Amino acid sequence: MPKGYWVAHVDVKDPQVYQKYVAANAAPFAEFGARFIVRGGAQEVQEGAVKMRTVVIEFPTIEAAYACYRSEGYQAAKSIRDPISQGDMVIIEGYEG
Repeated sequence: MPKGYWVAHVDVKDPQVYQKYVAANAAPFAEFGARFIVRGGAQEVQEGAVKMRTVVIEFPTIEAAYACYRSEGYQAAKSIRDPISQGDMVIIEGYEG
């Protein structure tokens, strides 16, 4: 069964409020087996344009990735982030080659 990934590009307007989102998303991420691969590290755009922060989160299955996003716990955390950020996020199935 393939792993699932969240890939997000986000601009954050208020880093202090964003830290509250980070604290609030810890429980749903633990519940669904999330593991951060990339969490806002230094980046250098090579092509196109992206937002200031990139995050890649691995889940044990694609189903877990969807379930986490749709969970009550994550949606509560997301409601903290939404007013102070703008982003793009996809949930994508991992490659098993």
